[in-house]
Amino acid sequence: MATAGAQQPAPTAPALATARFAPIPVMSIFRPLQANGTADDAIASGRVVDGHYPMTARASKHWRIAFLFPHLKDPYWVGCSYGVISEAHRLGVAVDILAADGYDDLAGQLRQMDQAIAAKYDAIVLSPIGMTANNASIAKARAAGIPVFELANDSRSDDLTIKVTTSLRAMGLEAVGWVVRDAQQRGMKSVNVGLLPGPIGAGWVKGEVDGSRIGAQQAPIQVNIIDIRYGDSDFKGQTRLATQMLAKYGNKLDYLIGCTGCAPAAVQPVKDAGLGDKIRIVAYDLTDDIARLIHNKEIYAAADTKGVSQARVAINAAVNTLEGRNKEMPHTILVKLGLVDQLNFATYPFDTSIAPDGYKATLSYDPAKN
Repeated sequence: MATAGAQQPAPTAPALATARFAPIPVMSIFRPLQANGTADDAIASGRVVDGHYPMTARASKHWRIAFLFPHLKDPYWVGCSYGVISEAHRLGVAVDILAADGYDDLAGQLRQMDQAIAAKYDAIVLSPIGMTANNASIAKARAAGIPVFELANDSRSDDLTIKVTTSLRAMGLEAVGWVVRDAQQRGMKSVNVGLLPGPIGAGWVKGEVDGSRIGAQQAPIQVNIIDIRYGDSDFKGQTRLATQMLAKYGNKLDYLIGCTGCAPAAVQPVKDAGLGDKIRIVAYDLTDDIARLIHNKEIYAAADTKGVSQARVAINAAVNTLEGRNKEMPHTILVKLGLVDQLNFATYPFDTSIAPDGYKATLSYDPAKN
């Protein structure tokens, strides 16, 4: 974990052995709704029910569930792996996490999907790299009798059993909303904003940008999005993009909003450009790195899609389906967003979003062997 010069450790999640799953605030969306739509389309067209997703009982057998992640290169997906593995322990099911090499490795993820189908897992939980590029493989799994659940990353497949994600558009709305409130408190009448949203084509990136644009249009002050730079969420690549943005627009920018791998990567370039007192960095989502940077006043705020909670809901939804426990199956389950800044940092429930301090990504668990 990055410490970034913290005076004292930031709050972290409890240890894996003592992890507890409290009911998670969600919106469940039921059919009928728009065909081949996004999660945000589902909000607009389906029957939305506010509530909480409760912990399900231990499974009756050692179901085998494959989780396909786009990568494990940033703390967000490490947090998701914690949510998966900790719940697999509690539920008594076998899980394998298969990670592609990044958002430019669609071929690798499709190959892993084929492997999971051939291995006859009882269920597959997919975090798709593309909005439509994974659709044929999802349909192939369904045809083979394997239910496919979606985790975090959105897509436009109607062959999914249940989507578990958040309102990706709300990520942008929350981040820009914080910027507007902060700017108003500072007496600013207009602000210039740069976006580092992540890889173009990924569903969550489109949601961030769409939400940011809507938030800018609806703001009571003038919000100008003057630059958007897309790229994979690895630290080195995002550092380069941040440096390029600052070289061109640094003296004009007031705020920079970035994804989980993007916002931390912008911290040093902002300092190197001598703009640390001018540009305030905000994150679209929360990781342990981002929490520590907020604690150190190097990032000012973060929306929070609660990745650990999403992973927990996804594995519980899969077990509920395999066990035949669903009375009525929602099309989409949206975990409600959080927002953390320096004002609520001391009381924020970080265990819904972040793996415990020192946690190393674990890729498999088999109750028959433990």
